[in-house]
Amino acid sequence: MTRPRVDLPPRGRRTPARPALARVRALLRGAVLALVVLGALPAGGTARGDDNGEWAVRPAANAVTRRPYFYLAAAPGATVADTVTVTNRTDRPRSFRLYAADAYNTPRDGGFVLRGPDEPRRTTAAWAELARERVTVAAGASAEVAFTVTVPGRAEPGDHPGAIVAVEDAPGGTGPGIGVRRAVAARLYLRVTGPTAPALAVRDLAVTPRRGAAGAEVSYTLHNLGNVTLRPRATLTASGAFGRRLLHRELTGLPAELLPGQRVRLSAPWADPPAAEWAEVTVQVSAPERPPSLPSGMPRGRVWRPRSRLLRPSWPWPGRRW
Repeated sequence: MTRPRVDLPPRGRRTPARPALARVRALLRGAVLALVVLGALPAGGTARGDDNGEWAVRPAANAVTRRPYFYLAAAPGATVADTVTVTNRTDRPRSFRLYAADAYNTPRDGGFVLRGPDEPRRTTAAWAELARERVTVAAGASAEVAFTVTVPGRAEPGDHPGAIVAVEDAPGGTGPGIGVRRAVAARLYLRVTGPTAPALAVRDLAVTPRRGAAGAEVSYTLHNLGNVTLRPRATLTASGAFGRRLLHRELTGLPAELLPGQRVRLSAPWADPPAAEWAEVTVQVSAPERPPSLPSGMPRGRVWRPRSRLLRPSWPWPGRRW
Protein backbone atom coordinates (compact mmCIF):
# COMPACT_ATOMS: atom_id res chain seq x y z
CA MET A 1 0.00 0.00 0.00
CA THR A 2 1.41 3.41 -0.99
CA ARG A 3 1.94 5.68 1.95
CA PRO A 4 -0.04 8.91 1.77
CA ARG A 5 2.17 11.94 1.37
CA VAL A 6 1.91 15.69 1.42
CA ASP A 7 2.80 17.98 -1.48
CA LEU A 8 4.16 21.36 -0.42
CA PRO A 9 4.79 24.05 -3.05
CA PRO A 10 8.44 24.80 -3.78
CA ARG A 11 9.84 28.16 -2.77
CA GLY A 12 9.51 31.00 -5.27
CA ARG A 13 6.50 29.55 -7.06
CA ARG A 14 3.07 30.97 -6.41
CA THR A 15 0.76 27.99 -6.17
CA PRO A 16 -2.85 28.59 -5.09
CA ALA A 17 -3.59 27.14 -1.71
CA ARG A 18 -5.76 24.04 -2.05
CA PRO A 19 -8.19 22.72 0.53
CA ALA A 20 -6.96 19.82 2.58
CA LEU A 21 -8.03 16.38 1.42
CA ALA A 22 -8.43 13.84 4.16
CA ARG A 23 -9.02 10.12 4.26
CA VAL A 24 -9.96 8.42 7.48
CA ARG A 25 -9.36 4.81 8.27
CA ALA A 26 -10.44 3.88 11.76
CA LEU A 27 -8.99 0.65 13.10
CA LEU A 28 -11.43 -0.42 15.74
CA ARG A 29 -10.70 -3.38 17.93
CA GLY A 30 -12.59 -4.86 20.84
CA ALA A 31 -14.96 -7.73 21.37
CA VAL A 32 -18.62 -7.37 22.23
CA LEU A 33 -18.89 -8.03 25.94
CA ALA A 34 -21.91 -9.23 27.84
CA LEU A 35 -21.44 -7.61 31.22
CA VAL A 36 -23.58 -6.68 34.17
CA VAL A 37 -21.86 -3.68 35.69
CA LEU A 38 -22.45 -0.87 38.09
CA GLY A 39 -22.09 2.67 36.82
CA ALA A 40 -20.13 4.25 34.01
CA LEU A 41 -16.95 6.19 33.51
CA PRO A 42 -17.09 9.20 35.80
CA ALA A 43 -14.80 12.11 35.12
CA GLY A 44 -14.65 15.83 35.49
CA GLY A 45 -16.05 17.62 32.47
CA THR A 46 -17.07 21.24 32.28
CA ALA A 47 -20.20 20.77 34.37
CA ARG A 48 -20.05 22.56 37.70
CA GLY A 49 -19.56 20.44 40.80
CA ASP A 50 -22.35 19.33 43.08
CA ASP A 51 -21.81 22.23 45.52
CA ASN A 52 -21.82 25.96 44.68
CA GLY A 53 -21.25 27.13 48.25
CA GLU A 54 -24.93 27.94 48.82
CA TRP A 55 -26.50 24.56 48.20
CA ALA A 56 -25.32 21.07 47.37
CA VAL A 57 -26.88 18.13 45.53
CA ARG A 58 -25.41 14.72 46.25
CA PRO A 59 -26.33 11.06 46.46
CA ALA A 60 -27.63 10.18 49.89
CA ALA A 61 -24.90 8.59 51.99
CA ASN A 62 -25.22 4.87 52.52
CA ALA A 63 -23.84 2.56 55.17
CA VAL A 64 -20.67 1.90 53.17
CA THR A 65 -19.41 5.24 51.91
CA ARG A 66 -20.24 8.64 50.53
CA ARG A 67 -20.66 8.51 46.77
CA PRO A 68 -19.39 11.25 44.44
CA TYR A 69 -22.00 10.37 41.82
CA PHE A 70 -24.93 8.03 41.31
CA TYR A 71 -23.82 4.69 39.83
CA LEU A 72 -26.82 2.63 38.79
CA ALA A 73 -27.27 -0.50 36.70
CA ALA A 74 -30.54 -2.02 35.54
CA ALA A 75 -31.71 -4.59 33.02
CA PRO A 76 -34.27 -3.61 30.39
CA GLY A 77 -37.69 -3.60 32.05
CA ALA A 78 -36.27 -3.22 35.56
CA THR A 79 -36.62 -0.39 38.09
CA VAL A 80 -33.90 0.90 40.40
CA ALA A 81 -34.36 3.32 43.29
CA ASP A 82 -32.09 5.82 45.02
CA THR A 83 -32.21 9.03 47.04
CA VAL A 84 -30.79 12.49 46.43
CA THR A 85 -29.84 14.87 49.24
CA VAL A 86 -30.25 18.64 48.82
CA THR A 87 -28.36 20.71 51.41
CA ASN A 88 -29.03 24.39 52.07
CA ARG A 89 -25.83 26.09 53.28
CA THR A 90 -27.33 29.56 53.67
CA ASP A 91 -28.98 31.26 56.67
CA ARG A 92 -32.45 31.39 55.13
CA PRO A 93 -34.89 28.84 53.70
CA ARG A 94 -34.41 28.02 50.00
CA SER A 95 -36.83 26.45 47.53
CA PHE A 96 -35.70 24.34 44.60
CA ARG A 97 -37.15 22.70 41.54
CA LEU A 98 -35.82 19.17 41.02
CA TYR A 99 -35.63 17.39 37.69
CA ALA A 100 -33.68 14.67 35.90
CA ALA A 101 -31.59 15.70 32.90
CA ASP A 102 -29.85 13.92 30.04
CA ALA A 103 -26.14 14.67 29.51
CA TYR A 104 -24.21 15.36 26.32
CA ASN A 105 -20.84 16.70 25.14
CA THR A 106 -20.41 20.19 23.76
CA PRO A 107 -19.24 19.92 20.14
CA ARG A 108 -16.34 22.38 20.51
CA ASP A 109 -14.55 21.25 23.65
CA GLY A 110 -16.37 18.09 24.73
CA GLY A 111 -17.51 19.49 28.07
CA PHE A 112 -20.06 17.51 30.10
CA VAL A 113 -23.31 19.51 30.01
CA LEU A 114 -26.96 18.87 30.84
CA ARG A 115 -30.25 19.47 29.07
CA GLY A 116 -32.49 22.15 30.51
CA PRO A 117 -35.73 21.41 32.37
CA ASP A 118 -37.85 22.34 29.34
CA GLU A 119 -35.84 20.42 26.75
CA PRO A 120 -36.98 17.02 25.43
CA ARG A 121 -36.16 14.10 27.73
CA ARG A 122 -34.97 11.04 25.86
CA THR A 123 -33.27 8.42 28.03
CA THR A 124 -32.35 8.70 31.72
CA ALA A 125 -34.30 11.93 32.12
CA ALA A 126 -37.42 10.32 30.62
CA TRP A 127 -37.07 7.16 32.73
CA ALA A 128 -36.51 8.88 36.09
CA GLU A 129 -39.35 9.84 38.44
CA LEU A 130 -38.80 11.98 41.53
CA ALA A 131 -41.01 11.62 44.59
CA ARG A 132 -41.12 15.44 44.74
CA GLU A 133 -40.38 17.96 42.00
CA ARG A 134 -40.17 20.90 44.40
CA VAL A 135 -38.61 21.05 47.83
CA THR A 136 -38.05 23.77 50.44
CA VAL A 137 -35.01 23.31 52.67
CA ALA A 138 -34.62 25.15 55.96
CA ALA A 139 -31.50 27.21 56.65
CA GLY A 140 -28.50 24.98 57.31
CA ALA A 141 -30.57 21.82 56.81
CA SER A 142 -30.85 19.01 54.28
CA ALA A 143 -33.76 17.28 52.58
CA GLU A 144 -33.80 13.85 51.01
CA VAL A 145 -35.90 13.07 47.93
CA ALA A 146 -36.36 9.54 46.67
CA PHE A 147 -36.47 8.73 42.96
CA THR A 148 -36.74 5.73 40.69
CA VAL A 149 -35.42 4.95 37.23
CA THR A 150 -37.56 2.54 35.20
CA VAL A 151 -35.74 1.24 32.14
CA PRO A 152 -38.02 0.40 29.19
CA GLY A 153 -38.06 -3.17 28.00
CA ARG A 154 -36.57 -2.19 24.64
CA ALA A 155 -33.93 0.18 25.98
CA GLU A 156 -30.53 -0.07 24.30
CA PRO A 157 -27.80 -1.56 26.47
CA GLY A 158 -24.87 0.60 27.47
CA ASP A 159 -24.32 3.92 29.22
CA HIS A 160 -27.03 6.56 29.59
CA PRO A 161 -25.48 9.45 31.55
CA GLY A 162 -27.53 12.19 33.14
CA ALA A 163 -27.99 14.01 36.43
CA ILE A 164 -30.41 15.02 39.15
CA VAL A 165 -30.58 18.82 39.10
CA ALA A 166 -31.73 21.32 41.72
CA VAL A 167 -32.62 24.73 40.26
CA GLU A 168 -33.37 27.65 42.55
CA ASP A 169 -37.11 28.26 42.42
CA ALA A 170 -36.75 32.03 42.06
CA PRO A 171 -34.02 34.00 40.29
CA GLY A 172 -31.26 35.07 42.63
CA GLY A 173 -28.08 37.06 42.68
CA THR A 174 -27.35 40.75 42.35
CA GLY A 175 -25.95 42.97 39.65
CA PRO A 176 -25.28 41.10 36.37
CA GLY A 177 -26.77 37.90 37.82
CA ILE A 178 -30.28 39.33 38.27
CA GLY A 179 -32.91 37.14 36.62
CA VAL A 180 -30.56 34.15 36.25
CA ARG A 181 -31.64 30.86 37.78
CA ARG A 182 -28.69 28.87 39.04
CA ALA A 183 -28.51 25.10 39.17
CA VAL A 184 -26.41 22.44 40.87
CA ALA A 185 -26.42 18.81 39.76
CA ALA A 186 -25.34 15.38 40.94
CA ARG A 187 -24.27 13.23 38.02
CA LEU A 188 -26.14 10.00 37.40
CA TYR A 189 -24.31 7.27 35.52
CA LEU A 190 -26.80 4.62 34.43
CA ARG A 191 -25.80 1.48 32.58
CA VAL A 192 -28.45 -0.69 30.98
CA THR A 193 -27.11 -4.23 31.17
CA GLY A 194 -26.48 -6.22 28.03
CA PRO A 195 -23.81 -6.37 25.31
CA THR A 196 -21.42 -3.42 25.21
CA ALA A 197 -19.89 -2.27 21.94
CA PRO A 198 -17.02 0.19 22.37
CA ALA A 199 -16.17 1.99 19.13
CA LEU A 200 -14.15 5.16 18.64
CA ALA A 201 -13.46 6.93 15.33
CA VAL A 202 -11.12 9.74 14.27
CA ARG A 203 -12.56 11.66 11.34
CA ASP A 204 -12.15 14.73 9.17
CA LEU A 205 -8.46 15.21 9.81
CA ALA A 206 -7.22 18.46 8.26
CA VAL A 207 -4.11 20.64 8.27
CA THR A 208 -4.58 24.32 7.51
CA PRO A 209 -2.34 27.38 7.69
CA ARG A 210 -2.73 29.65 10.68
CA ARG A 211 -3.96 33.07 9.61
CA GLY A 212 -1.72 35.84 10.76
CA ALA A 213 0.75 33.47 12.39
CA ALA A 214 3.45 31.00 11.47
CA GLY A 215 2.79 27.29 11.46
CA ALA A 216 -0.32 25.23 10.86
CA GLU A 217 -3.40 23.99 12.67
CA VAL A 218 -4.22 20.29 12.85
CA SER A 219 -7.94 19.68 13.38
CA TYR A 220 -9.87 16.44 13.75
CA THR A 221 -13.16 15.01 15.00
CA LEU A 222 -13.53 12.35 17.68
CA HIS A 223 -16.75 10.34 17.43
CA ASN A 224 -17.90 7.79 20.00
CA LEU A 225 -19.73 5.28 17.82
CA GLY A 226 -20.31 2.78 20.61
CA ASN A 227 -22.65 2.49 23.57
CA VAL A 228 -20.19 3.06 26.43
CA THR A 229 -18.45 6.18 27.74
CA LEU A 230 -14.80 6.54 26.72
CA ARG A 231 -11.84 8.52 28.08
CA PRO A 232 -9.81 9.29 24.95
CA ARG A 233 -6.12 10.06 24.72
CA ALA A 234 -4.53 11.15 21.47
CA THR A 235 -1.09 11.27 19.87
CA LEU A 236 -0.18 13.51 16.92
CA THR A 237 2.67 12.43 14.64
CA ALA A 238 4.05 13.65 11.34
CA SER A 239 6.63 11.88 9.17
CA GLY A 240 8.61 13.32 6.29
CA ALA A 241 10.62 11.77 3.49
CA PHE A 242 12.01 8.29 4.22
CA GLY A 243 10.07 8.19 7.47
CA ARG A 244 11.95 11.10 9.07
CA ARG A 245 10.08 12.16 12.21
CA LEU A 246 8.82 15.72 12.04
CA LEU A 247 6.45 15.73 14.98
CA HIS A 248 5.41 13.44 17.83
CA ARG A 249 3.53 14.55 20.93
CA GLU A 250 0.63 13.72 23.18
CA LEU A 251 -2.36 15.97 22.58
CA THR A 252 -4.07 17.89 25.34
CA GLY A 253 -7.51 19.44 25.63
CA LEU A 254 -9.41 16.20 24.97
CA PRO A 255 -12.73 15.67 26.75
CA ALA A 256 -12.40 13.95 30.10
CA GLU A 257 -15.14 11.60 28.92
CA LEU A 258 -16.75 11.15 25.53
CA LEU A 259 -20.34 10.00 25.93
CA PRO A 260 -21.98 7.41 23.65
CA GLY A 261 -22.97 8.80 20.27
CA GLN A 262 -21.27 12.14 20.89
CA ARG A 263 -18.65 13.83 18.72
CA VAL A 264 -16.28 16.72 19.33
CA ARG A 265 -14.15 18.85 17.00
CA LEU A 266 -10.64 19.49 18.32
CA SER A 267 -7.48 21.16 17.07
CA ALA A 268 -3.80 21.43 17.91
CA PRO A 269 -1.09 23.81 16.66
CA TRP A 270 1.88 22.66 14.59
CA ALA A 271 4.51 25.31 15.13
CA ASP A 272 7.04 24.39 12.45
CA PRO A 273 5.68 22.32 9.53
CA PRO A 274 8.21 21.71 6.74
CA ALA A 275 8.49 24.44 4.13
CA ALA A 276 8.84 22.04 1.20
CA GLU A 277 8.66 18.33 1.96
CA TRP A 278 6.33 15.38 1.65
CA ALA A 279 4.70 14.60 4.98
CA GLU A 280 2.24 12.20 6.56
CA VAL A 281 0.15 13.44 9.49
CA THR A 282 -1.46 10.91 11.82
CA VAL A 283 -3.75 11.24 14.83
CA GLN A 284 -4.04 8.08 16.91
CA VAL A 285 -6.49 7.83 19.78
CA SER A 286 -6.65 5.26 22.59
CA ALA A 287 -9.18 4.60 25.32
CA PRO A 288 -7.64 3.27 28.55
CA GLU A 289 -8.90 0.04 30.02
CA ARG A 290 -9.97 1.34 33.39
CA PRO A 291 -9.87 4.95 34.57
CA PRO A 292 -8.66 5.35 38.16
CA SER A 293 -11.92 7.11 39.05
CA LEU A 294 -13.96 3.96 38.48
CA PRO A 295 -15.26 2.33 41.65
CA SER A 296 -13.52 -0.86 42.70
CA GLY A 297 -15.09 -3.98 41.26
CA MET A 298 -15.83 -2.45 37.85
CA PRO A 299 -14.96 -4.91 35.08
CA ARG A 300 -11.94 -4.29 32.90
CA GLY A 301 -12.47 -2.97 29.41
CA ARG A 302 -10.52 -3.04 26.19
CA VAL A 303 -8.11 -0.69 24.47
CA TRP A 304 -9.02 0.77 21.07
CA ARG A 305 -6.50 2.55 18.84
CA PRO A 306 -8.19 4.04 15.78
CA ARG A 307 -6.04 6.18 13.52
CA SER A 308 -6.66 8.86 10.97
CA ARG A 309 -4.06 9.75 8.34
CA LEU A 310 -4.13 12.88 6.24
CA LEU A 311 -3.49 12.92 2.49
CA ARG A 312 -2.12 15.99 0.76
CA PRO A 313 -2.71 18.92 3.08
CA SER A 314 -1.36 22.19 1.74
CA TRP A 315 -0.36 25.40 3.46
CA PRO A 316 1.78 28.37 2.40
CA TRP A 317 5.51 28.29 3.03
CA PRO A 318 6.85 30.66 5.70
CA GLY A 319 6.54 34.33 4.79
CA ARG A 320 3.96 33.84 2.06
CA ARG A 321 0.92 36.10 2.18
CA TRP A 322 -2.47 34.45 1.58
